[in-house]
Amino acid sequence: MTTPQQLVILMQRVARQDRAAFAELYAATSSKLFGVVLRILRRRDLADEVLQEAYVKIWERAADYRPETGAVITWITTIARNRALDEARRKRPDSVEDHPEILNIATDAESALAAVMRGEDGQRLTDCLKRLEPARRDMVLLAYCEGLSREELAEKYGQPVNTIKTWLRRSLIQLKGCLAP
Repeated sequence: MTTPQQLVILMQRVARQDRAAFAELYAATSSKLFGVVLRILRRRDLADEVLQEAYVKIWERAADYRPETGAVITWITTIARNRALDEARRKRPDSVEDHPEILNIATDAESALAAVMRGEDGQRLTDCLKRLEPARRDMVLLAYCEGLSREELAEKYGQPVNTIKTWLRRSLIQLKGCLAP
C-alpha cells in the first residue's frame, strides 16, 4: 500500500515527466479510480476509455497539483470522477450493452447470412472456407458470424490480440483471393 506521502513524492516526480513514477502512480491508484468511474458509467468499456483519458489528464496536469490543497488521491479521483460525469452527460447512442435483453428477441425472418448461404455465393464461400486451416476457419466464423471480439478470440485461443488480428486479416485475404472471379 502506498502512503499519502509516497503519492505526493510520486506526483512531484510525475510533474517532472518521470515515466517510472507515473507507472508507479498508476499501479497504486488505478483500481480505485476504475471503481469510481465504473460506478458512474456502469459500462466496463466506457470506464476503460474514461480511465485512460483521466490518466492522460493527470500526466499533463501533474505540475498543477499542490499538496497543501489536499491529498493526491483526492485530486486524481476528482479528475477521474469529473471525466466520468462528463461522459455520462454526453448524449450517445444506446448500445447492445445497455440493453442486453434485445439479444433474446426471437425472429421468424431468415437471417441475411442464411439467405446468402443457400445460394450459389454461399456454396462458393463454403468451399473457400474449407480451404482455410480449421482453427482459422473457426476463428473467422466466430468473429464474423457469431460476433466474438478480437479480445474474446485472443482469450479463447490463448494468443495476443495482435496475433488474432493478423490471423483474421490473412484469412480474409485468402478468402477474398479464393472468391475472386
